[in-house]
Amino acid sequence: MNSEAMFQQPADFRDECDALCRLLEPLTDRDFERPTQFKDYTIHDVVAHLHVFNGLADLSLRDEAGFHAFNNQLRDGLKRGRSLKQLTDDHLEGARNRAAFEQWRDYYPEMAEHFAAADPKQRVPWAGKSMSVRSSITARLMETWAHGQEVYDELGVERVDADRIENIAVLGVNTFGFAFANRGIEIPERTPRVRLTAPSGALWEWNSEVESDLVEGHATEFCQVVTQVRSLADTKLRVEGEVAKRWMSIAQCFAGPASEPPQLGSRYTVR
Repeated sequence: MNSEAMFQQPADFRDECDALCRLLEPLTDRDFERPTQFKDYTIHDVVAHLHVFNGLADLSLRDEAGFHAFNNQLRDGLKRGRSLKQLTDDHLEGARNRAAFEQWRDYYPEMAEHFAAADPKQRVPWAGKSMSVRSSITARLMETWAHGQEVYDELGVERVDADRIENIAVLGVNTFGFAFANRGIEIPERTPRVRLTAPSGALWEWNSEVESDLVEGHATEFCQVVTQVRSLADTKLRVEGEVAKRWMSIAQCFAGPASEPPQLGSRYTVR
């Protein structure tokens, strides 16, 4: 492995998966059928989704032809009216609940190794356009963290975050323009200043030269808003300036069509 290929994000991805794995490990088959607050997903559906799209990302790195074949299969299924949940279950060939969890648990460490051994600047295909290896594994970390939230919420567990969520915060800042363009809205000239307190207590800051617009608060809450797992109104983020307020009302750091953020009080940790 060359030194350039040894980058942090694959280890961060694995650590986030490990944390979710510890939460899921004690669950029974019946527990995996519990509904979450995300659409009509059960805990099983969350794990199945993460596993199938981890596999798709791994194919994009190691087997581009296989990636396109699998991606086309998913697209064709959606055109035929099958839901994404049905298509992921088709891929698991009947594995449900703990059996699906075990497939995810046994696979993600191997996938992390594949990405750790790759050149972080290498381009890999994805839906719509290619991205760097670094961006691809960062997206998998983000989705693991975001979809993991509905599991923590359903099980009534307050997640204790680590500073690896800086990857998600960076993604949130970097997708400022995308959040507007994805809705056909003209992109403002400047990204607001973002100042966040990390889980460790460190200060993370972007665009410090901007004075007119500010997003400030805890990094966890910023990540929750840009991944749309919490309503902005359910956080203590300080948002000042017209551009900052418009951005936080539509922030979306994940690919796909424009998605509406959750309503006030609709996503929460069950007590």
